[in-house]
Amino acid sequence: MFPAATASFFLIVASVFVHYEVLMRLNQWLPRLRRIPARARVLAAMLGTLVSHFSQIALFAFAYFVLRDRFGLGGFDGQFQDSFTVFLYFSAETYTSLGLGDLVPLGPLRLVTGIESLTGLLSISWTASFTFLEMSRFWGRTQEG
Repeated sequence: MFPAATASFFLIVASVFVHYEVLMRLNQWLPRLRRIPARARVLAAMLGTLVSHFSQIALFAFAYFVLRDRFGLGGFDGQFQDSFTVFLYFSAETYTSLGLGDLVPLGPLRLVTGIESLTGLLSISWTASFTFLEMSRFWGRTQEG
């Protein structure tokens, strides 16, 4: 369980770092796009945050692959097919807290799965807050002037 806990810690740090950097870059870049309509800037913010979320999902998918195949830390039960796209699917399902249940982690991977759900929940909430602030900033100016 210690290797899974250690991996979970590093995955949390990496995910928070990725999301923070994307949001900071967007926060610095979007106001410079003065010639682009406010709607397009909000759309750019959404696309940028989606890149962050997809990056985090891919990071966790890669971790599941490595932890299972290289370190033997559990596996999956259910309709599991041995391909990286299945790891991506499971990671997206977990990150978004969708949890369809067609794949079930076994062994220490269960800890990583729980951590990914929490990380996804916090990152998605963070994105919602960021998007609200960006919409307030850009759309507020449009309605005022």
